[in-house]
Amino acid sequence: MTTNDAFRFDPERFLRNGAGGHGRLLGLDYHAHGAEWVELQLPYSIDQIGESETGVIASGPILSMMDMATSMAVWLKLNAFRPHATLDLRVDYLRPATPGKTVIGRGECYRISRSIAFVRGQAHDGDPDDPLAHVAGTFMAPGGYL
Repeated sequence: MTTNDAFRFDPERFLRNGAGGHGRLLGLDYHAHGAEWVELQLPYSIDQIGESETGVIASGPILSMMDMATSMAVWLKLNAFRPHATLDLRVDYLRPATPGKTVIGRGECYRISRSIAFVRGQAHDGDPDDPLAHVAGTFMAPGGYL
């Protein structure tokens, strides 16, 4: 892991400078971060609605946000960008998102081995104590993390 304080992986700058791929098309944006976690936000949009009669954001954009938030948490913990692939990302949907509300996704990297990073997180629409989804997963770096 890099300990160079002259360069710090900055999730906000990473997204602002055009990274994010399909996340940018979804409207994902930076919300906050700490030492080993990143929060992204998915603003409510009619383009993201799964069923027009309910007005609820579909599960796909939420899954994409959580994949990006947990991935960025790995890079933040490493303090470096490393190409990696999502091996597994389990999502437990607890309830639908509230129509009209922005969804916040928080991803955390809690362990990194030689080639696997372990992550977890949750999504909510305003109250972290009332999550709409939990995630747990792993990423793999073909060239290794350590």
